[in-house]
Amino acid sequence: MKAESPVPTVPIFGIRVSKIDMKATVAYLTEAVRNREPHQVITANPIMVMTALENPAYMEIMKSAELVVPDGTGVVWAAEYCHEPVAERVAGFDLLHELLRQGERYTWKVYLLGSTPEVIHETSSRLQTQYPGIVISGYHDGYFGPDDDEKIISGILEAQPDLLFVARGADSQEPWIAKYKSRLNIPVMMGVGGSFDVISGKTKRAPIAFQKLRAEWLYRLLKEPTRYKRMLALPKFAVKVMREKDKVTKAQ
Repeated sequence: MKAESPVPTVPIFGIRVSKIDMKATVAYLTEAVRNREPHQVITANPIMVMTALENPAYMEIMKSAELVVPDGTGVVWAAEYCHEPVAERVAGFDLLHELLRQGERYTWKVYLLGSTPEVIHETSSRLQTQYPGIVISGYHDGYFGPDDDEKIISGILEAQPDLLFVARGADSQEPWIAKYKSRLNIPVMMGVGGSFDVISGKTKRAPIAFQKLRAEWLYRLLKEPTRYKRMLALPKFAVKVMREKDKVTKAQ
């Protein structure tokens, strides 16, 4: 049975979401690195919650993660709507950078996994330049299948990172980390979605105006209209929260 988290949480349909702010999250994960305590960090959004509600295996992954942070504004809204507010949104992209900033103080080693060969190479180069105090101990693109997992794991273990960032999409990065986290035994293992595309310059993050309006999802939809089917989960999540308000934050 998973031990009770030392971080205060609010259950959103059974998924325990951290209530602490960015500063406290970074402090908590700094201690995890110092104590060499493996943590899978999941940056939760409504699409992931809806996926978990429809897929028991994915729900188990979300529930077994050592830390789930409120990345999506819909998750922040749901907690507030049910009178169990979180301190603030903890966006995965920002958390990645805050951890790297902290890593400069301790010369943390970082391993990057995912995206295309060109993107991962450029991401590694830019992050090493932006945060010269960290050590990019290794990286590998995301073009590998189950037959390659052993080779990938061996490479990561050889690099001995303190932080592992995986950019393969929520449908594959979270299950992959969950499957191998006990073998990897890395203090911070976090799925970061399209962050490498932004860091490398391949794509742009939503402008500050969209971020302040909590509408980064809208900016992504405007830039990539083909995402609309995936985005349908957002209104479904909102309706479910409003209809089942009394059940949302019940422990399950």
